[in-house]
Amino acid sequence: MAKLIIFNFLFSQAKNGKASFWLALIGSPAQFSLERRVFHSVSIGLIAASMIYAPYNLVAGLYVGSVSAVLICLFFVYQYYYSRFQNKPHNSTLFGIMGLLVFGINYFAIAGTNGSTDIIWPAYLLVLLVISPYQQHLKWLVIYLLWFFALHTVGYYYPEFIKYPFTTVEGQFIDRMTAFPLPVFVIYIVVRFIRRSYDFERMDAQQKTIAIESSKAQILRQKDELEQRSLEKDNLMSIISHDLRAPLVSIQSYFSLLNKNRLGAEERRAIEKSLERATSHTITMLSNLLNWSKSQMGGSVVQLETINVLQVLESTIEMARDYAKNKDITLVNSIPFHLMVLADVDMLQIVMRNLINNSIKFTANGGMIRINAHIINDDCEISIIDNGRGIAPGDQENIFSIKAAPTYGTNNEKGVGLGLVLCKEFIERMGGKIGFESVLNAGSKFFISLLLANDARKGR
Repeated sequence: MAKLIIFNFLFSQAKNGKASFWLALIGSPAQFSLERRVFHSVSIGLIAASMIYAPYNLVAGLYVGSVSAVLICLFFVYQYYYSRFQNKPHNSTLFGIMGLLVFGINYFAIAGTNGSTDIIWPAYLLVLLVISPYQQHLKWLVIYLLWFFALHTVGYYYPEFIKYPFTTVEGQFIDRMTAFPLPVFVIYIVVRFIRRSYDFERMDAQQKTIAIESSKAQILRQKDELEQRSLEKDNLMSIISHDLRAPLVSIQSYFSLLNKNRLGAEERRAIEKSLERATSHTITMLSNLLNWSKSQMGGSVVQLETINVLQVLESTIEMARDYAKNKDITLVNSIPFHLMVLADVDMLQIVMRNLINNSIKFTANGGMIRINAHIINDDCEISIIDNGRGIAPGDQENIFSIKAAPTYGTNNEKGVGLGLVLCKEFIERMGGKIGFESVLNAGSKFFISLLLANDARKGR
């Protein structure tokens, strides 16, 4: 019954191609430990050898050897079946005792030191040490050595106990030649398994080391990034607190002067105009700060929809036109009416308001700003081009970062450098891209790229 189960299992494995034939015989590493797989391999080898040696010894007249081979075959079939297919651990104690009995009988039955027993003995002990628990190794080593010395001592002093079944030199030659492959096969299997197990564990250890080092490096990078962001935000809050305080102090001073009736009409108009500019910049700064803070806390939800670019941005551009008039800047809007994109209306308006206001801020009185839009592949590119003072090469790297230092416009307009950070974050949340080109003292071009709506793509 056991042989039938084994045969059916191996046939189905080979037929379905689920595993190699040898892997089906010994079991996978995920199922069995190294000791169990070595035991399965050696058991298969000993069963095959026994099935050859039993009839050979019988024909050669080595009846004890033939019986021993049959007993070994039955023993290992039983042990192999229950270990491999019933998942019951093999009995290493029984394995060790079996070796003592078989080798003891064979030693006296097959020519003692002139037979093949001494050749097979060490290989069997090697297998026993591999498949038995560590705490039993010394015990088995001592037992086998004592048994070896005891058998040879008895054979030396009582040579009449030793039988010589070989009738010719040829018989002894065949016995040696057929016995030698068995220990060689066993040693090969054991060494191969041990080497492969060692190589696997070494590779596993190396991979774990690499993973640990990678995780460590990632943690250090994250730590540095958090520290850098914390420092940047501290600096940002310091700048904002200063910029918020300045207009409030100016307003307080203005009211103080009004209460004391120390202002003439001309002075009053000049101060009010200055306060108007300061509060306007402060409102813009606070608006950007609130929007950025909301996005950092995950409160800004992107709601993409199909929109007409010109219709959505027309009011934003008109508001900027009034701001540009204060500096006699010509603002030209060349956005075609038909362009349709996928965007969040509020986010797009905030981005364009910041980009246009930046261009006005850094363009001198009497300058020009052009707003264009055109199709590139499946995207719509909206650009704001000015002939202002441009951006210095050394400042361009951090232009979209909190690291960017606060700058003053051509009329000393103050900013905290948060507008472009917000623009980049909003554009990327909408699945778009933002970039710029700038030449110092020659002007700048900022552009954003958004995906065209499906209807716009079909109409092309």
